[in-house]
Amino acid sequence: MDSQKIERINELYRKSKAEGLTDDEKKEQKILRAEYLEAVKANLRGQLNNIDIEEKDGTVVNLGEKYGNRRKKGH
Repeated sequence: MDSQKIERINELYRKSKAEGLTDDEKKEQKILRAEYLEAVKANLRGQLNNIDIEEKDGTVVNLGEKYGNRRKKGH
C-alpha cells in the first residue's frame, strides 16, 4: 500500500473525529482500511513463510512449505 493511501486513511480518521464523514467518505474509509488490512496480512504471511523451525530431532522445517498453501475455505 502506498503512502498516499495511508495518508488518506489518516485524513479520513481525523475528519471523522473532528466533524464526521459523509456516506461516500465512510465507504472510502472502509475500502481503504480493508485494503490496508490485506496488505498487512500479506506482509506477515510472507514473513512467516520464510521462517525455518528446527525440530527436536534436528530436522529443519520451513513454515511456508508446511503451512503456506493452506487457506480456509472462502478466503
